Amino acid sequence: MSVVRPAKGALAECEDAFAASAGLFAAACAELAAPQAAVMTHAQLEDLLGARMREVTRQLFQDHLTLRARDEARREEVVDAAGVGRSRIERGRRRLLATVFGKVTVVRIAYRGIGVGDLHPADAVLNLPDGMHSHGLARLAAIESARGSFADACERINAHTGSGIGHRQVQELAVGAAADIDAFYDALVPAPCTDITPLILSVDGKGVVIRPEALREDTAKAAAAKGGNAMKTRLASGEKHGRKRMATLGAVYDAEPAPRTVDDIIADPDRHDAGHGAAPERRQGPKARSKWLCGSVSDTAAQVVAAVFDQAEYRDPAHRRPWVVLVDGARHQIDLIKAEARQRGVDVHIIVDLIHVLEYLWRAAWCLHEGGDASAENWVARHARVLLGGGVQQTAAALEAAARTAGLRGAQRKGIDEAVNYLTGKAEHLRYDTALERGWPIATGIIEGACRHLVKDRLDITGARWGLSGAEAVLKLRAVRANGDFDTYWTWHQQQEFIRNHQTHYRDQFIPTA
Repeated sequence: MSVVRPAKGALAECEDAFAASAGLFAAACAELAAPQAAVMTHAQLEDLLGARMREVTRQLFQDHLTLRARDEARREEVVDAAGVGRSRIERGRRRLLATVFGKVTVVRIAYRGIGVGDLHPADAVLNLPDGMHSHGLARLAAIESARGSFADACERINAHTGSGIGHRQVQELAVGAAADIDAFYDALVPAPCTDITPLILSVDGKGVVIRPEALREDTAKAAAAKGGNAMKTRLASGEKHGRKRMATLGAVYDAEPAPRTVDDIIADPDRHDAGHGAAPERRQGPKARSKWLCGSVSDTAAQVVAAVFDQAEYRDPAHRRPWVVLVDGARHQIDLIKAEARQRGVDVHIIVDLIHVLEYLWRAAWCLHEGGDASAENWVARHARVLLGGGVQQTAAALEAAARTAGLRGAQRKGIDEAVNYLTGKAEHLRYDTALERGWPIATGIIEGACRHLVKDRLDITGARWGLSGAEAVLKLRAVRANGDFDTYWTWHQQQEFIRNHQTHYRDQFIPTA
């Protein structure tokens, strides 16, 4: 970056305008040249220079603002959005601005009218925030609040800037920083993919401990109707706290087809060479690319599903690509996905996550095996291989026959009955043979990872109990950062702040210049 040097005639004026900051810099130089500095450790020098240079930088900022105020000329015409002109001015109107270097005072001309609010065109030139804290502090609040607790974010910001910002202010800045994320993604339409690479969609939910006033209506009513827990010191079997609100997460990504066979997923336990020599190399599944995540604790599951389909349609507006939807088997999610697909006229291939299905097979296995019996693993593997080969009804029939042969009754066969009901009820979404042949993914690892990263790792930290606005802001900020869009979003957010706080206040959204 080139350095702009003032002409000789302007140098003296420049030195005069920045005399205060130059004086602070000279004082810091003198302090470093003093005998006391000669015996300081490097850590002490770092602390000294950090404090002194922060104050020098703050004073440079202040001197610049003072120079602007001195040179601000009266505008010829200032008219608000309603067409009301401002015929009177008041010079020297002040406001505080808390920056990453410390607090400064902005002095400018106020344009006044009768019975209307004042206008400050100089504020628009600076794109000053609506509140006291600068966009730089808001950006730090957004980053640090998405990374850790608000208390930790407050501590890190103050250590970095010395601004003395408070816990509540950090939270409010984070909420404001996330305000434009939904609109940003509505405006940021990705270029459609021109090939027929499979388009993968996935949706899941994760509970967030929320304050009572922010619970969804059904959850709050259920908790009130229950009238408290049966026990005083812990939950009884099957009881819930009734203090969580479900956050819904969505993911969309592209995946190059990677055809596989049953052997690539689960090895045959009955092979004669099993356990002897090197295992045959397994082909890897499809790799995710161009991953996009979203989430909300405020919106309904239907709204998040709609957002996921919006993103998918941006990528494939003509519906030329195969759309594969990975779910964990929850009926309400499948119903929402089918309804959204019908509304948009797109064919979707819904696949229930294999890992969830295997859990049902394991429950069935423990109906027939003693706890810790190693042979249960081979039993599960055999039935899973049949299932992967397209034998859903065959697997269900085999489990039913095993229960009859073992003479299981009532509770003894509960795990098998649950597995049979699950397999028969979800049969249309268990076509793993088709998915493997076409190279599609069959597990929900991407969205499961998103639930851990976006929700559990931050919103589920020990002792956290969220208000709705704070939880929503942090969830969205973590998503935009996970998508790699934060820097682009922040530039866009500052533009939206300019429009909201300044441009819309003037006639024809025109801000007069000097």
